Amino acid sequence: MLNKVVIFGVGLIGGSFARGLKQAGAVRHLVGVDRSEAFLARALELGIIDSAIRPGYRFEEAIAGADLILLAAPVAQTARILQSILPHLDASTIVTDAGSTKSDVVAAARAVMGDKLSQFVPGHPIAGRETNGPDAAIVDLYKGKKTVLTPLAENDPAAVERVANAWKACGAIIHTLTPEEHDKVFAAVSHLPHLLAYALVDDIERKPHSDLLFQYAASGFRDFTRIAGSSPEMWRDISLANQAALLTELDAYLAQLTRLRASLAAGDAAALEATYANAQRARRQWIETIEAAEPPQPKDAAAE
Repeated sequence: MLNKVVIFGVGLIGGSFARGLKQAGAVRHLVGVDRSEAFLARALELGIIDSAIRPGYRFEEAIAGADLILLAAPVAQTARILQSILPHLDASTIVTDAGSTKSDVVAAARAVMGDKLSQFVPGHPIAGRETNGPDAAIVDLYKGKKTVLTPLAENDPAAVERVANAWKACGAIIHTLTPEEHDKVFAAVSHLPHLLAYALVDDIERKPHSDLLFQYAASGFRDFTRIAGSSPEMWRDISLANQAALLTELDAYLAQLTRLRASLAAGDAAALEATYANAQRARRQWIETIEAAEPPQPKDAAAE
């Protein structure tokens, strides 16, 4: 049982974490901190949090005695939030985050936290939806989903265990990677797909006959571009934070597109079919060996 948990960002990620902890009976008091007064008021109204603090107001009171602090804000805000809480951080308080990139978050923590660095345990829940705000928060968002922790050499095992147990209370399955491994993996399977989805929808919207194109876009287009409904601010920050790894993956994808274009231009049916068949086989194997072991996500869920 956690006596007090403070969540910076009471939208989808932070709000779902709060709901999961409450349903599990794993927390006595939840404090929400958010730059949006409307979000805070709505989170209180929905019972997601028990009390609310605007950034810059009564921070000492907000985090005093906290067992755990979760940063569920855009990754570019990590350093600023850590700087604001550092003077008031109890020695027994553990801080974690839910950012979709880890190397930049770790660098921010190392630059800011000094001798309190051991109290910061980086993390990333691999679940989400393209809707946001407190109303998007659901109690079972993390049930059966992976949460990746990237512990630091300075972390005490008990600190890592506290963070892991909080996510487990929400139903998550804990995995461990280094920050560098994490960013390379998610550049390929999360960050690049989001970039591609945004690019495709933006390209079609800019065409002079976009209204006609959207009129006939059906389920395949909807499925492929669903994640383009996610927060532009969040994905701007993720893209820039993981710039090097994302550029590597984007270059590899552009090379693949060049090969496919050459096959198409040459009318090379065998080459096209070989690529399509290999992709079909790989996707089927992925579904059968990995995704089949996990419960289905909500209909509009999107990995982050």
